[in-house]
Amino acid sequence: MGGTAAGGIVVVTASHDPAILAANLARSPDIAEGNVPLHVERDAPSAAIAYNRGLAATTAPVVVFAHHDVYLPRGWEALLDARLAALAAAEPDWAVAGAYGVGLDGAGRGPVWSTSLGQIVGRVELRPVAVQSLDELLIVVRRAAGLGFDPSLPGFHLHGTDIVQAARAAGRGAFALALPVVHNDGYKDLLGPDFARAFHHQRRKWRERLPLRTPVITIAWHGLHLARAEWHNRRSRPWRQAMAADPATDPAALALACGWADLAPRAAPPPAGPVRA
Repeated sequence: MGGTAAGGIVVVTASHDPAILAANLARSPDIAEGNVPLHVERDAPSAAIAYNRGLAATTAPVVVFAHHDVYLPRGWEALLDARLAALAAAEPDWAVAGAYGVGLDGAGRGPVWSTSLGQIVGRVELRPVAVQSLDELLIVVRRAAGLGFDPSLPGFHLHGTDIVQAARAAGRGAFALALPVVHNDGYKDLLGPDFARAFHHQRRKWRERLPLRTPVITIAWHGLHLARAEWHNRRSRPWRQAMAADPATDPAALALACGWADLAPRAAPPPAGPVRA
């Protein structure tokens, strides 16, 4: 399907902190000015449960699941509309899309400003790029594809990888699109036990499809990448702390600095043929 206008899109978020939500996602111009509805789920035990509740509580054909510390620059909804129209023209059976993902070639596709990394991340492609995983910061789901989130996946990690693999297993498309956003997240230290539980869940569930590259880690049958990632995170603390920017920074100012003051398309969209490698 194309167009998201006239009630075609809703943004769903799981939030535990009203201040972070108000300073970032709820402040996005399309949301703050009433052009795009925002549905907030609070106190859910996992992202999958929160997002399934959001699916059940809304009816829009396109559902954008975004972290509460994500900011959508002005014109983002119009850009999404153009990107999805181009995607649907080439891949009418698409199921999932996102702002940052890992392509089938293992390269990160964006662009996204990450405050925790202090830079824009992701190779920029104007065509849709088939992915093996998506970052959880922003996931777009076409309701008609019939996909939901796995309620057995614990915690708040790796549901972007899981829903992409569910789409691909069902023979449906999953893509990264050029949808610039600001992820105004804070410095991240170790992955922690919550991440480990999600990692081992995905390692068991998708064993026949491994290895999988996610934005954070590689998932392989042996599971050794988790220990390696934790070792790397301990060793790299000083320079990662130095890279991270202040999450209290005005996200509109970050969008302006990135050249994303207004994303509304002003010309015909680029050729829509997806990149599959």
